[in-house]
Amino acid sequence: MTDILMPRLTDQMEAGTIIAWLVEDGETVDVGQEIVEIETDKATIAHPADAAGVLETVAGVGDSVAVGEVIARVGVAAEPIASGSRAAGGLRSNGKAAGALVTPLARRLAGAHGIDPEGLAGSGPGGRVTKTDVMRAAGIEVAPEPDRSDLAPVAAPRTPVADTGGPASDGRPGTRVQQPTRLQQIVARRMAEAMATIPHFQVQTEVTMDAALALRVQLKEAAGDGTPAPSINDLIVKACALTLPDHPLVNGSFKDGAFELHDHVHVGIAVASDDGLVVATIPDAAIKSLGQIARDSRRLAERVRTRTATPPELTGATFTVSNLGMFGMTAITAVINPPQAAILGVGASRPTLARARSGEIVDRQLLTLTLSCDHRILNGADASRFLLDIKRCLESPLRLAL
Repeated sequence: MTDILMPRLTDQMEAGTIIAWLVEDGETVDVGQEIVEIETDKATIAHPADAAGVLETVAGVGDSVAVGEVIARVGVAAEPIASGSRAAGGLRSNGKAAGALVTPLARRLAGAHGIDPEGLAGSGPGGRVTKTDVMRAAGIEVAPEPDRSDLAPVAAPRTPVADTGGPASDGRPGTRVQQPTRLQQIVARRMAEAMATIPHFQVQTEVTMDAALALRVQLKEAAGDGTPAPSINDLIVKACALTLPDHPLVNGSFKDGAFELHDHVHVGIAVASDDGLVVATIPDAAIKSLGQIARDSRRLAERVRTRTATPPELTGATFTVSNLGMFGMTAITAVINPPQAAILGVGASRPTLARARSGEIVDRQLLTLTLSCDHRILNGADASRFLLDIKRCLESPLRLAL
């Protein structure tokens, strides 16, 4: 008998919730076959079996289980499951989705409308039935996605926290109690811990963005219709990726009392999901083209919003960019995502009047960058040199297009 344990699917995961068992008790499973959907603090992820045999579930649907605790057991090995079965591909022979491939949101929506989601053909990754599939089956018109090409991944509107519908516990009239989601609870706790344990300091600069904005216009024209051009946030991520290798402490971590200096540059981007802020990771960003970074950021943002992101897509960032410019915010002072050494807060590009070298008054587009730093690994000079190099890169942006 082999124990199947609650896996650690993200860097700071402490527990996971069983959303659905994809294989029933007594059925045979093969190594690598997806057997359970687990909700973490950041996403809903299908987890495979690491042994072959007959499945015996221990944790039930809806149970929250600590990392490392037993959620199931696999008994005497059975014959490997044939390709084309439900476990192997998740699709029935008629092309309809099996119950294993229905997102939790789609499952709840289907129940509300009396629709069997297993009878739908999924349009999501791997044939997964999504909210859109259920809405179409229910006869609900699905509005087309707006053009987000000018926005950073964080631009998704945030859904209000669920309301309990009752008065406050002290009975005060006109007061409602809202319960935070598990993700919001975890984020609140981690942010409090970060502020209490990390000595933050900030450095700030203003970047003249006229050249970068002109470059984006050219890229948009070159891309043509139907091909999103890199956003301003993509330009900033690329600038960070190019600059970080020259500043190993900024790309480093303070962990267990020591400095960890990373040879790779994995840039995290803050994405607003329905119930909280999630950092997705663009791996090896320093060696990726601007176009590839743009494609990666859009793909990651969509996977975060649909809760289909995988653990590697949500972990391992060595530096993070958090952009609130699309909301018109002038500047943002972000909280460090430990164990990273720094996080870059990005404000909105805004028109200003400036005096040119010739003495005349000219229009300029200024953008405020705020670098929050861990004083245990970085000092003011380290941070200032890094931010100055970012500024130079964005003000002479042709290098970003290489």
